[in-house]
Amino acid sequence: MLLAVLIPAYNERDLLPRLVERLLATPSPALPATAANSHPQPIRRILVIVDDGSTDGTADVVRDLGARDDILAIVQDKNSGKGAAIRTALEAARDKVNADIFLIQDADLEYDPADHAAILAPILNGRADAVIGSRFLGQSHRVLYYWHALANGFITRFSNMLTNLNLTDIECCSKAFTRPVADLLRIRENRFGLEPELVARLARMWLPNAPGQTETPSTRRRLRIFEVPVSYAGRTYEEGKKITWRDGVSALRCILRYNLFKP
Repeated sequence: MLLAVLIPAYNERDLLPRLVERLLATPSPALPATAANSHPQPIRRILVIVDDGSTDGTADVVRDLGARDDILAIVQDKNSGKGAAIRTALEAARDKVNADIFLIQDADLEYDPADHAAILAPILNGRADAVIGSRFLGQSHRVLYYWHALANGFITRFSNMLTNLNLTDIECCSKAFTRPVADLLRIRENRFGLEPELVARLARMWLPNAPGQTETPSTRRRLRIFEVPVSYAGRTYEEGKKITWRDGVSALRCILRYNLFKP
């Protein structure tokens, strides 16, 4: 089984090497022990890093990291946004390395790779098809902007009203899903609208009951989605935070677009 960690990077020359070092030092998540094998088996892992047209030398860092066998490096000449970088990483992980599980990890160290095992646990033990992290379910987090938290709560509640999910943090960047989900998943948003788009698409996705089974109304099932607490060390704008109030407005647009019009 192969895990692909999808890492979009834009102007993160200093933090990206630290993230990769920390991630590779973190043991790969393991399959649960079974009656046939009493010891958990670590799964294989590859990092798919996409530089999204950086101007600070991050592209050179990505190229250097790509010399490793466990890293697939992709450099895009034009800055198109996080959603575009994740789309590129997803396609590469799906079509080039034939990954079985996909996990999104930001390059800026706001999210800790030590949480990967917990994020993937519902998938690896067969209970979930997709997992969405939450910064508000009890793990440690850096205390920052009140108005950001207020806006995030409103955006999440508005999304829940249309998806009929009871999530606590749709804007959390830690998301994971299985290969059958990846095969059906399409990403249109180029910027931070990626997060509400993903949630909307996952909420209405159906899968065949059995692998290889032809999907018909009588043989398909609704996606099983879990939410898992993650720690969060948010950055200030002085430290390089990129999201703005315009992205909050865009999130509302995306919630309406991908839940009501279903492109």
